[in-house]
Amino acid sequence: MTAGRAMRIIRNHMVTYSADPFRAVADPTRRAVLEYLLGRPHTVNELAEHFDVSRPAISKHLRILKDARVVSERRDGRNRIYELNPDGLKALRDYFDQFWGEALQAFKRAAEKR
Repeated sequence: MTAGRAMRIIRNHMVTYSADPFRAVADPTRRAVLEYLLGRPHTVNELAEHFDVSRPAISKHLRILKDARVVSERRDGRNRIYELNPDGLKALRDYFDQFWGEALQAFKRAAEKR
């Protein structure tokens, strides 16, 4: 194990805890959680009911997304409500926007050659 990175085994799946938003969204389950949160904020129980994984597994996925700052958590009584964090998602978007801008410029250059 490398320094600064904690590894845990969850039902034969290795989960890497990291504040890196790219690592956080690399997992298909976490991407599906993000897509589900597009509609509205949800509790852990609501998310667990929607996905075919256990509530503790959803909690671990949410912790990774929260540590990467792509989701935020607020308390409402005994419930924890999770929602998308626009500021955290902006970091991902800014990174990919640089490629999008270059792709559009390349398309423009190609179209102008014809």
